[in-house]
Amino acid sequence: MLVPTIGIEVHVELKSKTKVYSDSLNNFSNDMNTNVNVIDLGYPGTLPKLNKEVINMALKAALALNCEINQTMYFDRKNYFYPDLPKGYQITQSKTPIGINGYLEIMVNGVSKKVLIERLHIEEDTCKSIHSFEGTLLNFNRAGVPLIEIVTKPVIESEAEAVAYIEALREILLYLEISDVKIEEGSMRCDANVSLKEAGSLVLGTKTEIKNIGSITNVATSISYEINRQTEILSRGELVIDETRRFDDKTNTTILMRVKETGNDYRYLPDPDIPKVSISDEWINEIKAKLPVLPQTLRLKYQTLGISENNIKTILINHELCLFLEQVIADVNPVIAANLLTGDIISYLNKNNQLLSTTKLDQTNFKDLVDAVANNLISSKQAKEVLPVLLKEGGSLQDLINELGLSQISDNDALEAIISKVIIDNPAAIIDYKNGLDRALKYLMGQIMKESKGQANPQIVNKMLIDTLDKC
Repeated sequence: MLVPTIGIEVHVELKSKTKVYSDSLNNFSNDMNTNVNVIDLGYPGTLPKLNKEVINMALKAALALNCEINQTMYFDRKNYFYPDLPKGYQITQSKTPIGINGYLEIMVNGVSKKVLIERLHIEEDTCKSIHSFEGTLLNFNRAGVPLIEIVTKPVIESEAEAVAYIEALREILLYLEISDVKIEEGSMRCDANVSLKEAGSLVLGTKTEIKNIGSITNVATSISYEINRQTEILSRGELVIDETRRFDDKTNTTILMRVKETGNDYRYLPDPDIPKVSISDEWINEIKAKLPVLPQTLRLKYQTLGISENNIKTILINHELCLFLEQVIADVNPVIAANLLTGDIISYLNKNNQLLSTTKLDQTNFKDLVDAVANNLISSKQAKEVLPVLLKEGGSLQDLINELGLSQISDNDALEAIISKVIIDNPAAIIDYKNGLDRALKYLMGQIMKESKGQANPQIVNKMLIDTLDKC
């Protein structure tokens, strides 16, 4: 029986203010070739200057991924010639990656697994090649943008585990606030190495590398296709060839890019222009002290508070919503707060293409809203009417409730008068209820809500209505 063995390589662009080896702004989205200087262009005689902010960010990632830290590290030149590499070499870390022997815990189908991380190292990005019918153009804004590359050991055994790993890694890097980790925009890029071996064997099969995976969904699709492709090859008695393939999202297949006939000889050598870096215990402890609460800790916390799994997932992948929830969660009903954030609030934000921070909703009026729903001052349905106004205009919740006439009726005498009127007006429904027809109760509840213009407290009404009907 053949089983897959998968390793994942992820390149993550860091959002430092400047590039890793020059003082050019790190902003790829600016006009083409505006954030560039002679260091980025590889002019002879220029000297790189290492950006400490990048080391701090890489340290955060390495510590969050449980890596051992290389406390003495240096940078290497990876030599190869390609149009998007102006110097003719890439500055990276070959022999002394900043982090080694880490792991990331994932959960798949209720089973926990540690994905072992072989290394995490710092390097620079290349230019962006723009291909057209007239030729290839280069945007140097991306040249020298800082990257960390995170490489797993070949321990992933299915496309489901690969997706769980990428999602968990993305969450951690997002909460560390060191990258935008937008796979679709290229700030997080993923390659997968896939091979098949006999179950129980320690000998790995010949791997193929899949590049150009542009979304988390395509991670699963590309790996699944490659497993099936290799299975068919081996079932015919043929050999899998060591090659690089790219994922084609139009056909959902992998396509041959190049065959790896021999190992790449990049002629790595220590970069003579960048001194060795010593990372002290004090430096490491300083970074540790600044690490935020990470998603797995928050997930366990939210589970304990009774928030649904779907809501937890939605909150954790929306970092801004999670930060907002964390600021108020100690003072409100957490389940109601999570329901509002992952329901009407996120729907409003998506519809209007807004961030929560650009709305008029603040902690005060959000807490007031959660408390109003929790204490039955307004219903969930009435909260839906209030929220768009709070998001657009802000202001006092109570003033808004008064203005819209949404105060919920919870007074027993007032509710009893409404219930009595509805019962008198609907004798046929009373007979249906007595005959055991469930729809009669729902119908009468609807009539009561209509009579009260939606302001009757549904929990109180339901109990009072049943008590009244049982006495009829």
